Amino acid sequence: MSDVCENSSSVVEDGSPPRIATFFTKKMDQDVPKLLDREDAFFWPNSDPTVWMRSCEHEVIEPMSGENFGTMPTWLKGTLLRNGPGSLKVGEYRFDHLFDSSALLHRFEIKDGKVTYQRRFVQTDAYKRNHAAQRIVLTEFGTSVVPDPCRTIFQRVAAVFNAEDTMTDNSMISVYPFGDEFYTFTEAPFIHRIDPETLETKSKLCISNYVGVVNHTAHPHVMTDGTVYNLGMSITARGPAYSVICFPPNRITVDETGNEKKLSMFDQATVVATVHSRWTLNPSYMHTFGITDNYFIIIEQPLSVALLTMAVSQFTNDRLCSCLKWYENEKTLIHLISRKTGLIERTFVAEPFFFLHIINQFETSDGKYVVLDVCCYKDAKMLDCMYIDVMKDMHSNPDYAKLFRGRPLRFILPIVPLTADVPKEYDLIEDPIECRNPVIITDRDKTKDEAKADLNEKSAVFDGIVRKKATAERLSNGKVFVSPEMLCDLGCETPRIKYSLVGKEYRYFYAISSDVDMDNPGTIIKVDTVTKTTKTWCENNVFPSEPIFVPNPNGKKEDDGVIVSALIWGQDRETEVGLLVLDAETLEEIARSTFDTPGPVPKCLHAIFMGHSSHAQNFYPLIQVVMFHQRFTYNFYKPNEDNIFLRGKNYAQNIGAF
Repeated sequence: MSDVCENSSSVVEDGSPPRIATFFTKKMDQDVPKLLDREDAFFWPNSDPTVWMRSCEHEVIEPMSGENFGTMPTWLKGTLLRNGPGSLKVGEYRFDHLFDSSALLHRFEIKDGKVTYQRRFVQTDAYKRNHAAQRIVLTEFGTSVVPDPCRTIFQRVAAVFNAEDTMTDNSMISVYPFGDEFYTFTEAPFIHRIDPETLETKSKLCISNYVGVVNHTAHPHVMTDGTVYNLGMSITARGPAYSVICFPPNRITVDETGNEKKLSMFDQATVVATVHSRWTLNPSYMHTFGITDNYFIIIEQPLSVALLTMAVSQFTNDRLCSCLKWYENEKTLIHLISRKTGLIERTFVAEPFFFLHIINQFETSDGKYVVLDVCCYKDAKMLDCMYIDVMKDMHSNPDYAKLFRGRPLRFILPIVPLTADVPKEYDLIEDPIECRNPVIITDRDKTKDEAKADLNEKSAVFDGIVRKKATAERLSNGKVFVSPEMLCDLGCETPRIKYSLVGKEYRYFYAISSDVDMDNPGTIIKVDTVTKTTKTWCENNVFPSEPIFVPNPNGKKEDDGVIVSALIWGQDRETEVGLLVLDAETLEEIARSTFDTPGPVPKCLHAIFMGHSSHAQNFYPLIQVVMFHQRFTYNFYKPNEDNIFLRGKNYAQNIGAF
């Protein structure tokens, strides 16, 4: 039913670091142009772009049962919530870009070894207005609005000054918990509260009404005490700035007269750190950011948002992506901001790259470095690859795979203050770096020295490119230039880790393949960041979604647990959907459930997993993603010494077990 295979990445050692772009080359890219003269050329035959272009025609409101294979672990009880593109159709019209598709939620509930499935559209204003008018009413990322012939020029001008009337609220990217509530996210400031059991849309909330930002990333960080951090853009007297927002847990305060007042996480939202954009009118595009014990990490990439163009587009109804500008000759800046002071402590310089997702980041145990792992692309052309017409024509485009080529890269940022006598071009990174897992012996018959030798051999050659380890060199202006190393020679996207290790030293991450020219593009990848080796799972004509790690409550190792992933099928099986459960250590299949649904099932983007408590009927959120079969003790409205009632007093202690 499936294939499980092991591979090792390879990198060689040399003296001078090459350009980042060399990580994204592949021998196949050089061979493809030879086929251009063939009229019948059909490139990337194993990739099926139609899985992204489907439109859901029927919601599944009531849970439906499916066919079960294998045996679910007895401890695995909970709900997988997924969000993503749901329908490209509006009446006789069609959206032009994947990111414009109407938000669709999917729900898989695992209970007593069985699985049920539901799906439902998020009832955004954009969705409701589009379907009421039977045309595209609001301009999206890659789709212009269909003009309303009944609207006068004066009405169009007046609408520009009402963001809620002109800005799309299509929250089709992710789902995150805020306290005991769940919200769907996009990069606009609008989020939607949903019922995690029925998938009903309960309400809409605009973050801008609570804190001074005009947008935010689609990937906030949820801490072990329930505090949520996100990154937004503020407009200040000095121009645009990147603002880190803190949302403390819900609380109830008692005033001097004894009256209680509930303060939601949004009521308490505050900006705790601000970094001004290097370009006054062109702030960098932000999809996510990093966090460690002591730092916020903001990557200021060369893809920017042209604010003047955006302002004009409000009148011209141009697509939002027309406001994006790529500075191909500008470097990438990596800012480390102190969580204590909110001020920049160090800015690092790297070659230009584009990214959507950070894998993880952590401070080394010796306190000398911050390690930053990112899914990188050499430029932002991959966004163009997700236009619907481009995806339709991908099999006749010999450059499609090259445009979508990305790799997971590791940057090592030295944080020890530099002295004046450090020469330029001197590598500031010691070898080896002091970590808790410097060498892992996977073969018990090998000695430690043999394991080291084996590791060095596996770090051999990648197209003749020298990169055994990341480097950092002092520049004449005092900044540090950092060059990355490659974690594996596979395209990785939507990376996930054991969530309790976000911002901590970790070893493994899981992802889906972004290489359309693989033998099987529908591949789940496990990367060992210590040995630079990979394991993969794949099955012909099967396309899995973002792999979510769910830890075994009795597990001892980092990868003790399972991977849960939604499955869809290509070709003539577009109405089928499934839930796959893999052993997180071996990537061998444990169980799956499949469902034949009423109508096409499109591929989704991001997810959370919520676990069921064996002692309660409710769901409890664990950080962003994993919670299951653990007893939580909630002390509601118990006053502390400051006369403030805190909800969920034991939240941190319980999830700390993970």
